[in-house]
Amino acid sequence: MTITPLLATAAESPVRAFGLLNYTALAAYLLAVFGVGVWFTRQNKNTDDFFRGGQSVPWWAVGVSIFATMLSSITYMSMPAKAYAGDWTLVLQNLPIFLLAPVVIGLFLPVYRRLDATSAYEYLEKRFNYGLRLFGCVSFVVMQAGRVAVVLFLPALALSTVTDLNLYASIAMMGVFSVVYSMLGGFKAVIWTDVVQTVVLLSGALFSLLLILFNLDGGLSQLLSTGAANHKFDIAFWSWDVTSAGVAVVFIGGIFNQLVPLTSDQGYVQRYMSTRTEKQAAGAIWVNSIMTIPCTVLFLGLGTAMFVFYQQKGGLPSLPTPDAILPWFVTNELPAGMAGLVVAAIFAAAQSTMSASINSMSTVVTVDIVHRLRGKRSDAADLRLARLLTGLFGLAGMGAAYWIALANLQSMFDTFIKVVALTASPLAGVFILGIFTRRTTSAGMVVGILAGVAAAAAAWLKSDISFWLYAACGMLPTVIVGYLASFLTKRDSRDLSGLTFHTINRPQPNRGGLSR
Repeated sequence: MTITPLLATAAESPVRAFGLLNYTALAAYLLAVFGVGVWFTRQNKNTDDFFRGGQSVPWWAVGVSIFATMLSSITYMSMPAKAYAGDWTLVLQNLPIFLLAPVVIGLFLPVYRRLDATSAYEYLEKRFNYGLRLFGCVSFVVMQAGRVAVVLFLPALALSTVTDLNLYASIAMMGVFSVVYSMLGGFKAVIWTDVVQTVVLLSGALFSLLLILFNLDGGLSQLLSTGAANHKFDIAFWSWDVTSAGVAVVFIGGIFNQLVPLTSDQGYVQRYMSTRTEKQAAGAIWVNSIMTIPCTVLFLGLGTAMFVFYQQKGGLPSLPTPDAILPWFVTNELPAGMAGLVVAAIFAAAQSTMSASINSMSTVVTVDIVHRLRGKRSDAADLRLARLLTGLFGLAGMGAAYWIALANLQSMFDTFIKVVALTASPLAGVFILGIFTRRTTSAGMVVGILAGVAAAAAAWLKSDISFWLYAACGMLPTVIVGYLASFLTKRDSRDLSGLTFHTINRPQPNRGGLSR
């Protein structure tokens, strides 16, 4: 996708003061999410409460939280920006979320729920060995650390471009409040702030779209006709060229990009385990899937609406990155106070992802490393450790965002896809082989991981292949090479009862009480 001439030729716009009313609205939002964290502090009596909400979280709230975790500031700002600068190709990226829901519910969820794990990577030790469990934990932490940095940096950069909000102060405001309520309230605070933040950010996007329609000459009909005339509603062109953004490439790439988090991301599996029953967990997955498509249409529609709106006004001021389009519109077109609430929505999109990430990172380090190597201590000691790790990971994410501020990255969405491919897609391949095959061995799996990482890195650094296919480049070699290599290695001597899809209905034997 290319940037439209409006971005390149319009006159520069002066930075606009954010104003007292907008600061007040933003402060009210930040205090509200802080209050949620304080409220749930008293409900955390042990690490199960802190990491899984005591498995008592309502299924619909879990579903909204899954959606909020996916709906980061990357989505909230980059999707309208890409629709403004290009077309609706991203519909094909998100459509597989709905199509994959029955696959995840029918094939993956039963294994995780019967395992009753706190960390998704406990499965890898029971299925393979501790080395692969450690690989899963470390890969997840690396990926989430990069994700936190990106979702903090992107909105802060855009806001500092078009307002007098300071880049570093914005990162601090988003980061510090996320760290505090996540440390205090644990998993329940993360879930319920996700619900609040989803309401805020969807309301902000919807209000902005309605404001454009109200002020647009010709209203909705003008939006549709002008958008169609400029090919804004095009989804994609048909092409099998792997270097293009053709419909086949984006859709197939979308399947792999969505399969990675839905099947192997601790943040998602942790939510699957937070409801009382497997049926409720399935309902949560459907809530996320059902919300995804209409919200994708909302964000892309907002981007197209901004294109038509500014075309009527004579052009959008030149911006250093397309990702600044939404903040520029919000701060220049919305009334005082309301602009502050929509900026709060941008903060909410970043905070929902950050809080989920740092809570999940704390979970896997506590369960997969500390508990596994040192054993569980008292509930009070483990709870203190969990809160300490949550704070440390949050501060590290903020530090990484400050470091990224020095880099010249044109599209954070594209960069994030590359990071996911390198760190997460081979890990998803491990789960797929573990769950769906009985012949895959630990040694063969190591060979497969090396092949997957090498293939993903080569796709990024040594080829012109579309970034939409990076996740496939990491996952498929892991699966194919790992499975074939397993026939050249000695079978693992372990009972697979309850650990594969084929043996899910056989009871899992006691394996010596692995620490969770």
